Amino acid sequence: MNNLDKLLQRWKDDPAFMSNVTRWEIVPPSEGSYADFPEPLDAQIKETLIRRGIDKLYSHQCKAVNAALDNKNVVVVTPTASGKTLCYNLPVVSALINNPASRALYLFPTKALSQDQVAELRDLTAGLDTSLNCYTYDGDTEPGLRQGIRRSGHIVVTNPDMLHSAILPHHTKWVQLFQNLSYIVIDEMHQYRGVFGSHVANVIRRLKRICDFYGSEPRFILCSATIANPGELADLLIEEPLEVVTENGAPQAEKHFVFYNPPLVNPELGLRRSTLLEAQNLAGELIKEEIQTIIFTRSRLGVEVLLTYLRQGLKIKPGGNSAIKGYRGGYLPRERRAIEEGLRRGEIKAVISTNALELGIDIGALDACLMTGYPGSIASTWQQAGRSGRRSGTSLAILIANSEPLNQYIVAHPEYFFGRTPERGLADPDNLIILTNHIRCAAFELPFEQNEYFGRANIAEVLKFLEEEDVLYLSDGRYHWMEDSYPAEEISLRSATRENVVIIDTTDPKPRVIGEVDRFSAPMLVHEEAIYIHGGTQYQVETLDFEEKKAYVRRVDVNYFTDANLSVDLKTLEVIAEEARSVNRAWGDVRINALVSMFKKIRFNTHENLGAGPVDLPETEMHTSAFWISFPPTSLGGMPLSAVQSGLISLANLLPQVAAFFLMGDPRDLKAVSQVKAPFTELPTLYLYDNFPGGVGYSAEIYRSCEDIFIAARKVITDCRCFEGCPSCTGPAYKNGGEPGKQQALQLIEVILQ
Repeated sequence: MNNLDKLLQRWKDDPAFMSNVTRWEIVPPSEGSYADFPEPLDAQIKETLIRRGIDKLYSHQCKAVNAALDNKNVVVVTPTASGKTLCYNLPVVSALINNPASRALYLFPTKALSQDQVAELRDLTAGLDTSLNCYTYDGDTEPGLRQGIRRSGHIVVTNPDMLHSAILPHHTKWVQLFQNLSYIVIDEMHQYRGVFGSHVANVIRRLKRICDFYGSEPRFILCSATIANPGELADLLIEEPLEVVTENGAPQAEKHFVFYNPPLVNPELGLRRSTLLEAQNLAGELIKEEIQTIIFTRSRLGVEVLLTYLRQGLKIKPGGNSAIKGYRGGYLPRERRAIEEGLRRGEIKAVISTNALELGIDIGALDACLMTGYPGSIASTWQQAGRSGRRSGTSLAILIANSEPLNQYIVAHPEYFFGRTPERGLADPDNLIILTNHIRCAAFELPFEQNEYFGRANIAEVLKFLEEEDVLYLSDGRYHWMEDSYPAEEISLRSATRENVVIIDTTDPKPRVIGEVDRFSAPMLVHEEAIYIHGGTQYQVETLDFEEKKAYVRRVDVNYFTDANLSVDLKTLEVIAEEARSVNRAWGDVRINALVSMFKKIRFNTHENLGAGPVDLPETEMHTSAFWISFPPTSLGGMPLSAVQSGLISLANLLPQVAAFFLMGDPRDLKAVSQVKAPFTELPTLYLYDNFPGGVGYSAEIYRSCEDIFIAARKVITDCRCFEGCPSCTGPAYKNGGEPGKQQALQLIEVILQ
């Protein structure tokens, strides 16, 4: 029995530990399913694999490679550590050996993953007779190397942001790539959802348009973690027929997956012991037993705090040479590479990381993984858990829940996690604002024909609008770019609009940009005197220059956070679908007018109101899509209006969290508004709207899945041990206007589910 098995048995025999365990799942080992090398695979590749000890492929690898070599688009959806890298490297390298003039483009969501994949490619191609050049092209690429990469790079590895802003607008410098492009690889496809996915789909439309201009017709190979709709999401991104490979042929070692819910320290407020403190205790035991461990935290600050706690607990002096390391954005690239190498060699016994190490960077075979808080989606959770037990032997993954509703729902209902994933990756490439921005970029790159489609989108009206705005001019049936500006520079792939407010830290003599928020959210988050929390660090907003789109902040250390009072006026513009039963549900287009008039200071932990202040900012307006549900008087069974109002407010606090679970979204992507008598329906109504201009498809999916969402919301409330509502369910009383709303929310859910 090894050290990990001994520790697991000790924990199982410890009543104090087991009292916090809501599920101890043992994922049994499974045999692999293998297949011979595909016949079309180049002989040099086969010899290289055999030298590396690989004489067969997993069945899913063989199926994917055959499809790609047969000139088909393919998406591979298998778990972490199932060898997806070979699914695209083998057909790409084989094609390049047969035709050295061919080119391939790899897209990864992060720079670190790009670097790791180039190392893997160079290792695979090192012994070939044919010389193949593999390069990373991102913001860190030295200017002196860029021309050589453009001219002679057989495989160019980049990210969507770089493709959008630095490659497509300068396609005339990349003629060699675009004329000969045979394959486009899109890894971690499940990351391309929501606003980011909607942007990336349009970047791919622009990429295909440029390829068509240069006469190439590349095939796509996409890889994804497990989601409910891989074929649908892949089709949204590439708009091409494709083959979906989902059967996993890789062997799996035994994994213990533990759901751990820290003990309640204040049942009335629903507050539990800190996930970081629980992680410190559990990680300390693992490290003492020489079990190589990775701990994922939710923020950069969490990395540093937990690193400090662990080193103190093991009596390691600050600055000393330690086998415990932190890993996050902000570390220099050479520091991160050294940590990755130390993990592979086994020299580093524990690493505390943000989700920067979640994706497939090679860090070897760790034994244990701790997650401090639910990562936000089942796909991300399995990816983090997959960081342990990558090769053989028993491995461990522990999810340590926090007090948030989504966390409490997951640990209380592990069957949702271990059963078939209900998560759907959603994107809306035809979101009018996002689409228009990318048409601007595409017109800068190449003129549009008058009747040209952009992917599957009919853009005739958008082109006419841009002509009227003097952005394009029409000549001989073609729309030409006529502005002096460079449009891709202004457009971030991470937000819907171009009008983001930049946050500038003025604490040090040299001000620095620390982040940005969209213009619509800025009055809520960065009004003057607001406490803005970034990476766990507190900043107070000193000035918000709304016209110049800049917020100036200074670091502070205070015992409260601020909560702005947002007055939202929601007007229904169009009903797209509706259904009337005992309650009425619908979805459609809405206009949101929001005015922030005041803010409250709320003490951490106790949620006492410490005071209030005014906010003097103009009203903001946003067009988006919304789901709504309204209650005719006959459905409410004589419920007092005050109880209905309290229940609606409570549901508005809870539903964005629960709906996000089904949508693979962030709870902040959704906002809820309750109206005790809505002007449009003239009934008590709850609205749930996409918190992005134009919407990204969430509301339509909520309309289709609302029964599952309300069943899940009911379970969150009934499983919570608080009395009147708390952060783990419907929100504390201070969020409900001082009124408890837990039971009233339950009553409304029962009405909905009748």
